[in-house]
Amino acid sequence: MSAFVFFAVLAAALLHASWNALIKSGGSKFTSMLIMTVLQGGFGLIIALTRPIPAMEVWFPWLLASGVFHSGYKLFLTYAYEQGDLSRVYPIARGGAPMIVLALSGVLLSDTLTGLEVFGILVLGAGILMMARGVFSNGESRRLVPLALGSAFMTAGYSIVDGMGARVAGDAIGYVAWMFFLDALLFTPVLVALRGRAVLRATHTDWLVGAGAGAASYGAYAIVVWAMTQAPIALVTALRETSILFAVLIGWLIMGDKMDRGKAIAAALIICGVVLTRI
Repeated sequence: MSAFVFFAVLAAALLHASWNALIKSGGSKFTSMLIMTVLQGGFGLIIALTRPIPAMEVWFPWLLASGVFHSGYKLFLTYAYEQGDLSRVYPIARGGAPMIVLALSGVLLSDTLTGLEVFGILVLGAGILMMARGVFSNGESRRLVPLALGSAFMTAGYSIVDGMGARVAGDAIGYVAWMFFLDALLFTPVLVALRGRAVLRATHTDWLVGAGAGAASYGAYAIVVWAMTQAPIALVTALRETSILFAVLIGWLIMGDKMDRGKAIAAALIICGVVLTRI
């Protein structure tokens, strides 16, 4: 992985933590998530129409599967945020993904990782898992655990699908644009079916949160999918999990989350994991 790709993925990690913080701090989390999704879909369609139309083998199965995984990811994540705070939900939701991708990459993908890179991913994963232990030790709602883990499985799914799909497409920008459009088409009716038409009633704050989150999310994922065409998917997926460190800092310094010894140690492990993937 080159230095340029490395720092690009770090920037994407910061953007990802930021849009999650926006959704978590918003009034109606599901309405804000819906606004984010619809705006991304509209912007994605505009970008997609300026690019060559993907071949049929890109649409099926890659783009269709990606839309399903992304919609499921956001549903699980938003339900989890109704049960717990940013510094607990986010680490669990993001922490499981690189472990799942690592387990599958040797079977499904052609990427080759060095032993040190694999060790770095495992250290990073240990820090992420440690970050989430407060769910049990601090008496927080345990309902968030299966919801956040569901989000992690969806993240692993779209990470593999999009990394491979963008390579098949040969155009990461066009691929991401069509993916966001499909995501909006799938997510909107499913959310209305689950939450009712009340989710469509948005306040001014909901629009601001949704728009800000949408811009940050779109930029973050476009960078990551491009990076997956330049470096091993498992390595990019692990490095982007430094967003957990950014999320902890945002939660502590801006949202007033408690910083304890466990979080500090977990953050140190995450940093060590990132360093190991760069040696």
